[in-house]
Amino acid sequence: MTFLPKPKLHHPDLATNGLGYTRRDYEGAISTLCAGCGHDSISAAIVRACFQMDLPPHRIAKLSGIGCSSKTPTYFLGNSHGFNSVHGRMPSVLTGANLANRDLIYLGVSGDGDSASIGLGQFAHAMRRGVNMVYIVENNGVYGLTKGQFSATSDRGARSKRGIVNNDEAIDLVSMALLLGATYVGRSFSGDKAQLVPLIEGALAHRGAAFIDCISPCVAFNNHEGSTKSFDYVREHNEAVNFLDVITGRDEITVDYQPGTVEVVRQHDGSLLQLRKLAGDYNPHDRAEAISFLQHRHAAGEIVTGLLYVDPEAEDLHGYLKTAEKPFNAMTEAELCPGSAVLEKINAGLR
Repeated sequence: MTFLPKPKLHHPDLATNGLGYTRRDYEGAISTLCAGCGHDSISAAIVRACFQMDLPPHRIAKLSGIGCSSKTPTYFLGNSHGFNSVHGRMPSVLTGANLANRDLIYLGVSGDGDSASIGLGQFAHAMRRGVNMVYIVENNGVYGLTKGQFSATSDRGARSKRGIVNNDEAIDLVSMALLLGATYVGRSFSGDKAQLVPLIEGALAHRGAAFIDCISPCVAFNNHEGSTKSFDYVREHNEAVNFLDVITGRDEITVDYQPGTVEVVRQHDGSLLQLRKLAGDYNPHDRAEAISFLQHRHAAGEIVTGLLYVDPEAEDLHGYLKTAEKPFNAMTEAELCPGSAVLEKINAGLR
């Protein structure tokens, strides 16, 4: 199937930011994801955040792994650097790129399968090392590319479309990020751009490991009773004489609710998602309080959203390792290879 690229020409009166760019300059190719996919809403939030922050697209490096979520960097920041790594290995590739060129803004996009299963170890080390990056997980609780099996973030007791019950406890990546030392931690819902865009802006401005878990409903694999994050809406009311794997569009789910309140969001399949937005008096600088708050709200069946924790004095991996200020690609041959005398001095210091 062939998809036409977006037209390069646009209306001359489109609003511009401080750099003279329009929002179109921060977009990418036309999305090939299912119509109504929450991932596309996250892409739009990233576009809006970068546009509003006046970030030069050529100073941003976007990296991903494998999965529906890892396809999304194609759909935003088309003029930025990009690298699509193998399954679960985005954090290590990003870490290497970051150490080689600290002048870029690093944005890692992953999914719950990519980060909470095969890439769990990579996720853990990126957080504990304080890699200066924005790590966004587009969390739908299923493996969308392989027809909706449970992912490691799928809730215990959830039912698959074949009636299979998930008996495993869900991995909460937000709690793990807090425990592992991430210095900016948040959670949001793809349909709440009023909350998600500022969260992304704060993460982009933060120095250190910034993590955002974004609940992003899958429109293809959550039509079964008992599911909590995704829905298979095509076959829900279909009295078909044969089996066709076709997905029709649905309206995007959006919410707008006040801080400190709980909003119950009805999914397309009729299931309910409880979201609690942090109150204005919540203290985001206490890591222990954040972990305790998450556990108490989880026991009440709520998904907490907002900025959960931030360390305003955080230091990143370059500070820990005392790396050179100049990126490798700007160094001369003499700086990159200073000679045997310098190497001998380094070795002597390790004896």
